[in-house]
Amino acid sequence: MTKWRGNPWAVLATLSLGFFMTLLDMTIVNIAIPDVMRSLHTGLDQVVWTVGGYTLVLAVLLVTAARLGDLRGQRTLFAAGVVVFTLASAACGLAPDAGTLIAARVVQGIGAAMLTPQTMALIIATFPADRRGTALGVWGAVAGVATLTGPTLGGMLVSAAGWRWVFLVNVPVGVLVLVMTALFVPDVRTGRAHRLDLPGVLLSSAALTCLTFGLMEGDRYGWDLWIWGLMAVGALLGVLFLRHQAGRQDHEPLIPFELFQNRGFALMTGLMGVIGAALIGAVLPLGLFLQEQLGLSAVHAGLALAPSPLVSLLVSPLAGRMSDRVGGRRVLLAGLLAFATGLALVALLVGGDAHAWTFTAPLMLMGLGTGCMIAPLSAEAMRGVPPRLAGSASGVSNSVRQLGSVLGTAATTALMAVGGPLTGVHLALALPIVLLALAAGALALTRPRPTTASATA
Repeated sequence: MTKWRGNPWAVLATLSLGFFMTLLDMTIVNIAIPDVMRSLHTGLDQVVWTVGGYTLVLAVLLVTAARLGDLRGQRTLFAAGVVVFTLASAACGLAPDAGTLIAARVVQGIGAAMLTPQTMALIIATFPADRRGTALGVWGAVAGVATLTGPTLGGMLVSAAGWRWVFLVNVPVGVLVLVMTALFVPDVRTGRAHRLDLPGVLLSSAALTCLTFGLMEGDRYGWDLWIWGLMAVGALLGVLFLRHQAGRQDHEPLIPFELFQNRGFALMTGLMGVIGAALIGAVLPLGLFLQEQLGLSAVHAGLALAPSPLVSLLVSPLAGRMSDRVGGRRVLLAGLLAFATGLALVALLVGGDAHAWTFTAPLMLMGLGTGCMIAPLSAEAMRGVPPRLAGSASGVSNSVRQLGSVLGTAATTALMAVGGPLTGVHLALALPIVLLALAAGALALTRPRPTTASATA
């Protein structure tokens, strides 16, 4: 196996598989919530934190974990994250009560945060500049497919083996990723830092915790004054964090402001947040509509949604190659428009007389859009980022993606509570359509600046 050690494609396969696990666990649990409630004899208020605890910790720790990768080595942090994630998955699957399950999910989120930002940094360190775009396209495609596959795979596992296997399935996959890491992934360290900015870590973690918790729990508590106060505290801490970072730009900051001088990185990172919100805003209301309004079981609802990830999986490699020929921005723009069009058709077809098969063609169009917009997104974001900043760039972009998902979940939940069931679904589906249209407009109106060879080497 030594001839495969350091092979870029073997490294990419290893990193993508680990990345796939962490993103899959953001959506795969949603469809198992009713079964978890019945099995553990608990209420919805507790069970929703099996999703919320994971999401909160992942969002808060991504930037810190990225800098730790620079400090200790991306391979080391990736492997450690896989170990923590796998052991926590086993604990989730064996949990005897809701409290244990929530605690295990929090630890699982820590493992996911440790490994996620290392994947992009290792890809940049492993692939030469002329093949880096294709590799990041594959990596980005994994993100879209994992997010959309969650309900389908979750429904199949819940129906066939029970909700515990939603978590236990990660154990053999995690062991495989750990073995592949030992065999294939070299210890390549990019942008090594000499010390960790502990005040920055504390400020950023506190700010993200307040903001994320407020967004996640706002609807549950009716957007009470204390929720808004908590989010205001988070915003204030965020401002203090940015001021602190401004004074450390010459002393190994947690977030180098140099990243945002690259207009392409700034724009694409913003789009990651928008697309993260849009994907959640599309999958969540449609999945609930299929189960609650059409009366489908978990497995049948998952299968009804399957056309989207299947088409995305087929399209993503083609979109990566097409990006090299005609430009990633054009492919990304086509993907945004295709996804928005497919989702608009879904919104028009949602009604009391709908059937599961009614949504097949629009879901295929959404899958086409996902494959085209996710594949080139990360490649375009990282095109002008030098390897020494890869870790920080990965932490920032993944944090924005995650916060977008949290914001999308909060907004979708609030909109679905407005009016009757069908009114709420229509309003919730309208939000990602508007977001995608705005993203397409911003992309069309913004021209990239040429990057220098030194920036992409």
